[in-house]
Amino acid sequence: MSTDPAIEKQTAAMKRFILWVPLVIAAIFFGFFGYALYFGNSSPQQRAIESQLIGQPMPEFALEPSLPGRPGLSSADLATGEPRLLNFFASWCVPCIAEAPQLMQLRDAGVAIDAVAVRDRPEDVYAFLQRWGDPYERIGADTQSEAQLALGSSGVPETFVVDGDGVIVHQHIGDIRPEHVPEILAALENAR
Repeated sequence: MSTDPAIEKQTAAMKRFILWVPLVIAAIFFGFFGYALYFGNSSPQQRAIESQLIGQPMPEFALEPSLPGRPGLSSADLATGEPRLLNFFASWCVPCIAEAPQLMQLRDAGVAIDAVAVRDRPEDVYAFLQRWGDPYERIGADTQSEAQLALGSSGVPETFVVDGDGVIVHQHIGDIRPEHVPEILAALENAR
């Protein structure tokens, strides 16, 4: 029994088409799913996790010094009567390098800045500060991210403005860029 070559060719083409249909449907589904996740009802800034402690007193913590010969950091150190910045950073954090000049600028403007080194080693923190500058008065070692999580911090770098009574009044998520310095200074001024 002989079949027409045109029919055989058409049947083979139909089988190939049927094999590709599930893959095309899956690609369309994942494309829409990915688009909705990324561009859904929020912008990238809105996807950052904001601390629920804004307007609340600093949670209790006491961190050992990150570097020998330097003071550690506790929540009591942040209730000094004057507004302060609390910066979460790490030597392994590339955006932390990008914000280093702005932190030095803030320090040079008279801003008191304390830090929490997140999941970092003393020798790496030391090398980071030697290379990129050291704007900090105190640096606490948060080797298990306990203080970071207690404050509701979503990652590094992240900076909090703390008023003189130790109340968190502002959160800056991500690296501080030159255009953010006026915002940080204004938040410090409002915290007086």
